[in-house]
Amino acid sequence: MSQLGSIGGPGLSVLFVGINPSLRSEEAGHHFARPGNRFWPTLHAAGFTPRRLTPYEDGLLPSFGLGVTNIVPRATRAAADLSAEELRAGAVVLDATVRKWAPRLVAMVGVVGYRVAFSLPRAGMGLQAEAIGGRPVWVLPNPSGLNAHYKPADFARLYAQAREYAESIG
Repeated sequence: MSQLGSIGGPGLSVLFVGINPSLRSEEAGHHFARPGNRFWPTLHAAGFTPRRLTPYEDGLLPSFGLGVTNIVPRATRAAADLSAEELRAGAVVLDATVRKWAPRLVAMVGVVGYRVAFSLPRAGMGLQAEAIGGRPVWVLPNPSGLNAHYKPADFARLYAQAREYAESIG
């Protein structure tokens, strides 16, 4: 079981929800720590942070109104190594966390894991019709280096859209 805990609390603008930690993140004890992961440069490029943070600065996220957690706490080489049961069980825990923290927006980082965890096989990117913990949900592409479908400019644009939405409902 991972020692990588959630970062955040009540009053967040955006709670980013990864699928699960990478083995590198587990080893480092920090979120999105795998070399090649584009989460940190994307946060800066999308206007969430005033400078590019490193994974070792993940504890600073709440100072920018941001939080981070995962659907499943177990670290794996790839999210595909998780079972549907693990994802669905994690969704129940996530729902409770979101109800407790009540962020303006829940940003799911990875559409495939979101689809399985919440039994929404047709879910796509962007704002969702379904809420988590009573809060709106925006699905974003997974910034893992394993996801070659998106370029840095695509990540920046899509993440900025989620930021703008969160600001508009604040």
